[in-house]
Amino acid sequence: MKKPLGSTLIVLGLLAGPVAADGNGHSKAIDYRNSVMTLLKWNMGPMGAMLKGKIPYDKDTFAKHASDLAAAAHLDLLSGFPDGSDEGEDTSARTDIWMDWDGFEEKYAALKKASADLAGAAGSGNLDAIKPKFGAVGKSCKSCHDAFKD
Repeated sequence: MKKPLGSTLIVLGLLAGPVAADGNGHSKAIDYRNSVMTLLKWNMGPMGAMLKGKIPYDKDTFAKHASDLAAAAHLDLLSGFPDGSDEGEDTSARTDIWMDWDGFEEKYAALKKASADLAGAAGSGNLDAIKPKFGAVGKSCKSCHDAFKD
């Protein structure tokens, strides 16, 4: 039995609706990478505040944030940057990411290493060991933002 062409077009239109509403199809990738960045900031903030004396230093809380930061840094953030996802209102990613993908990957690898090193040092509670590791994480974040974020 033949199905009417009109029904087929309606079904195809319904299936294409979410893609059309998304524009270029990248809003979920942008949401994902923004979410990972939020996790990173969520954990960096309290640790930085502790090290600056803005809030009391608590070894266990600091270690938890360092561990969570390292876990977030090891998420597959790079999959949140498909080609063309530098366009849109909800992104501050520069086109330079895709023009220098190897450099972007290197900077992300540096964040992974620095955050793992910080998590390792945080378990000791020794601020003399923690502070340079925290600084290295901050430098890796800044390095990437300076090169690839508007």
